[in-house]
Amino acid sequence: MARFRMGEGVLRRKPIEHIEETESGGGLTRSLGLWQLTAIGVGGIIGAGIFTLAGTVANGTAGPAVLISFLIAGVASAAAALSYAEFAGLIPKAGSAYTYGYAVLGELVGWFIGWDLLLEYTAIVAVVAIGISGYFSFLVGEMGADLPNWMLGAPGTGDGHRVDLFAAVLCLLIAYLLTLGIKNAARFEMVVVVLKVLVVLLVIGVGVFHINSSNYHPFFPFGVGGAFTGAATVFFAVFGYDAMSTAAEESKDAQRHMPKAIIYSLVISMVLYVAACLVLTGMQNYKDIDPESGFSTAFKSVGLSSLADIIAVGAIIGILTVMFTFMLGVTRVWFSMSRDGLLPKWFAKTHPTRHVPTRVTWIVGVASAVIAGFLPIGEAAELTNIGILLAFVVVCAAVIVLRYRQPDLPRTFRTPWMPFVPALGIVFSIWLITFLQWQTWVRFAVWFVVGLVIYFSYSYRKSELARR
Repeated sequence: MARFRMGEGVLRRKPIEHIEETESGGGLTRSLGLWQLTAIGVGGIIGAGIFTLAGTVANGTAGPAVLISFLIAGVASAAAALSYAEFAGLIPKAGSAYTYGYAVLGELVGWFIGWDLLLEYTAIVAVVAIGISGYFSFLVGEMGADLPNWMLGAPGTGDGHRVDLFAAVLCLLIAYLLTLGIKNAARFEMVVVVLKVLVVLLVIGVGVFHINSSNYHPFFPFGVGGAFTGAATVFFAVFGYDAMSTAAEESKDAQRHMPKAIIYSLVISMVLYVAACLVLTGMQNYKDIDPESGFSTAFKSVGLSSLADIIAVGAIIGILTVMFTFMLGVTRVWFSMSRDGLLPKWFAKTHPTRHVPTRVTWIVGVASAVIAGFLPIGEAAELTNIGILLAFVVVCAAVIVLRYRQPDLPRTFRTPWMPFVPALGIVFSIWLITFLQWQTWVRFAVWFVVGLVIYFSYSYRKSELARR
């Protein structure tokens, strides 16, 4: 009998029809409009993908076919995005995949995804901060400045490196920005995203006049398989809407705006990605593309050094918005889990006037600063892969289950071609998981076991549904 009750407990679900607008622990302020949400989504998607990954994949994996890599990844990501869009209109609450999984597949699945996203999103913030630090070093070198080696990278990444100070400080600055209130933070994000898009358009508009069509041959220097392998890499540059959807509870009209913002942000980003890839691989032979600062070095190679510096500044600004989106995401997931009682309620307390979860924001800021400051980018990046893909699997599976379990729920957006589209998202996500290294699985297993211990020793008894 005890075993039955335990099984029944871990599968208990939050009723979608009765999810309250505000819950114990304080609510969030609804102040974001459609274009502010779209800016947050674009801010999360466009960044390292254009300014770093495009060059990395073109140089070592796909060649000019990096364009195909982005298209494949974009189609696969769209399958998940459409599933997120249906849920975002149906459940306008903070938490994204955690909340969707909790409402449809049960408490243990919700906990599992939420716990995983806490690590994944925090690690993404750190990885992006390290990436910005690379462009910062490029700019410093261009200006002839000579900074001390101890502050230029994590231990083991270079001679005399002790800490990546710029990356660590940047994490703390983003945390501070988020504590100022979502309205002020979103205004900053909107301005920075507009600047970023303008820089990308400048890159495309100027670079198109320096394309040498011979650089496109051979188009598949690593074979068609290279383009698919590249898709597995750049896939992590074509999501961001998932973190943006955690802000549903701060949207003025989430049921109408969230689905549109998810789709708009992905479409805008994919158009810019495709155009930028055509320019990059057309300006330089793929063998000569710099894996770390591709566009800056490409423009230097055609005699446009001043523009290369502008691009480096644009890269720093552009990647900064990715940090904003994912730190926003992790703090809202943490807030939701705490408000639901799965983590201590202390974390769900919001600022009395700004109505943002300042406690978890500072904790995430410090944690990401430590990771960014003291781990090499490769080790930090290995923490970011598996959780996002598993979240996609859960959301795509949940949208299928809920469509057949409760077909008459009022949906402001319906995922088309059900169940083919979400099934495609599941298959592609699982396929990408097979590319992950065994070390990633080990880290994931350790984090998962720690999560299970916390769940069964605390969360199972303390959750709001258990109390009711």
